[in-house]
Amino acid sequence: MREVRFAAMGTRIELHLFGAGDADALFEAQRAVEAVDDALTIHRPSPATALNERLASGGSVAVDDPLLLDALSGICEAWRQTAGHFDPTASAGQAGCWGDVRVDVAAARIEAEGPAALDFGGFGKGYALDRALSVLRRHGVRSALLSAGESSIAALGEHPLGGAWPIAVPDPVQPGCELILLEIVDQSMSVSATIGAGFMAPGRAAMVRASDGTVVTAPATAIAIDDSGALAEAISTALIVAPVAATQKLIRERPHGRHLFTHRGVPIVQAGAYGTPDL
Repeated sequence: MREVRFAAMGTRIELHLFGAGDADALFEAQRAVEAVDDALTIHRPSPATALNERLASGGSVAVDDPLLLDALSGICEAWRQTAGHFDPTASAGQAGCWGDVRVDVAAARIEAEGPAALDFGGFGKGYALDRALSVLRRHGVRSALLSAGESSIAALGEHPLGGAWPIAVPDPVQPGCELILLEIVDQSMSVSATIGAGFMAPGRAAMVRASDGTVVTAPATAIAIDDSGALAEAISTALIVAPVAATQKLIRERPHGRHLFTHRGVPIVQAGAYGTPDL
């Protein structure tokens, strides 16, 4: 096993490689994550902050950074897959406006009908792990486990001992207990929550409803599994901020890979009907 731990994306990144693979695979995967951090961060000067400055008055803006352009394309897909409930333009007190934004990948331009500002939280960590996985595959790695703050997990191939990777999600209400045990193979998993130590981390943004900018305060933990880490991130966010009917629809589409826990005895989604336990 080879491994590396480093700080990026506002959290701790861990990359664990098993078996064969080029000697520089680990270094190149780390660089892929750091490149995403450099492009998408809004906490220091970056292509993302420069884009936000140019979008402050709306209009059509050129996107000069290829990685940022690729991320914007992924956000369009995430917005579509979640029926607009994941929206990178939503913020506390401000409804999302991504529906009024158009991304032209071929022309490398983004156009907003009015003022807009993007926050890549709820997308960036999963996207960074996706990029790292692509690097590892190119370098011949066939088994790896990647983690970003332990809330974003990506598994490449099978467990080194064979079979699926067992991933235990801790219960944020009952220390030392598991909320659920899941198994993944060649997939990514994202956990979003409005409760627990991770939610209280410095700089952590609130969970905001794209429809009206209200902050979700009810205790909840959402888990999403997908082939794409970026999409898993967006879906886990949408499961918490979407209205009940939309949440039910998202879970019904993939009942074994999407879960929502409310921690208060009254489930947001009907217990058992769509694979969501009643706590």
